Amino acid sequence: MSSKVFSLQGQGLKLDTAADIEPHLANVDPTIIEEIHMGGNTIGVEAAEALGKFLEKTQVLRVADFADIFTGRLISEIPQALTSICTALKSKTSLIELDLSDNAFGGRSVDPMVPFLTDNRSFQILKLNNNGLGPAGGSVIANALLKSAQLSKSEGKKSNLRVVICGRNRLENGSAPVWAEAFAAHGTLEEVRMPQNGIRMEGIEALAKGLAKNPSLKHIDLQDNTFTSDGALVAIEAWAESLGSWPELEVLNLSDCVLSAEGEVPKLLKILAEGSNPKLHTLQLQNNNLETETLALLTENVAEKMAGLLRLELQWNDIEEEDENIENLGLVLKARGGKLYVTDEDEEEEEEETKEEDEEEKEEGVREELDAVDKATDDLADLLNKVSLS
Repeated sequence: MSSKVFSLQGQGLKLDTAADIEPHLANVDPTIIEEIHMGGNTIGVEAAEALGKFLEKTQVLRVADFADIFTGRLISEIPQALTSICTALKSKTSLIELDLSDNAFGGRSVDPMVPFLTDNRSFQILKLNNNGLGPAGGSVIANALLKSAQLSKSEGKKSNLRVVICGRNRLENGSAPVWAEAFAAHGTLEEVRMPQNGIRMEGIEALAKGLAKNPSLKHIDLQDNTFTSDGALVAIEAWAESLGSWPELEVLNLSDCVLSAEGEVPKLLKILAEGSNPKLHTLQLQNNNLETETLALLTENVAEKMAGLLRLELQWNDIEEEDENIENLGLVLKARGGKLYVTDEDEEEEEEETKEEDEEEKEEGVREELDAVDKATDDLADLLNKVSLS
């Protein structure tokens, strides 16, 4: 591994004290480290303090991966350990990515992150997936990001934030308006993933309006949140209005979002079918109560108005397998190198194709290595033939 990358990834180490972690850091030059990966280990308070001192000495650190580093730790330990790490990273202007996913923070352990999120305005990528934040913890994080954007603006600077991943965190409606305000304040986002957060219609509406202030968005994932309630369509309307704000949009995941309450064609899909996002290549719409009318609409428009679409996922909707639109839509996508997913078998087929491609790549790699060995052997033989013994 490159000396610029320091990794203890997945080693299952239980690092309680400074003495536990120092042997791993002893022969590493922090001044040249660009990436650090510590996931799959568990770090205690004293070990985190030693790690913090190491991080303070870094000069070109770009990626700080601390996902899954507190397994088995007490709730009283996590804030102290996290403080040591975040304090050390706060002033790192080289830092691009911070990953703290898969750590059971809950709402009680988020405060140590606030100074970093507020004061470090160089980082571009924030990953907080599966942290159990809840509405309260989510609001703390969103407010810190909002303040960061406001400080950047007061300094006459543009925000650097590009990617926010915050899924499986029970953010719910309670934190959604603050997230929306933070997103709008930054205005620079290219990727936002917030799946499985229990956000309902009112929160979804707010997010649409906040995200609409980010014209460079390429990837949006709101899978498994709720867009409609008791027939009300205000969130659907808000998203339909916002689609035109994202001319660069490439991936839209709205699976499991209750887009259609009574089988009607959602307005946002009507707007998409009219070509609102010409760069869209992946559209995920699984399990949304969509019926034949929606399928017919997509089939009618996919050839011309959705010319960039390559991957369309429609599994677990109310669509008959013998619907002729399925064949027609699938043929159009296949002709341009794409694919339609309507059944579980479609996914299984893709997995099998991917497995075969991986095996072919491995075989090709082995062949190349054998060819290299053969060439080296031939070269050596030629060299020996040219040597004359005196």
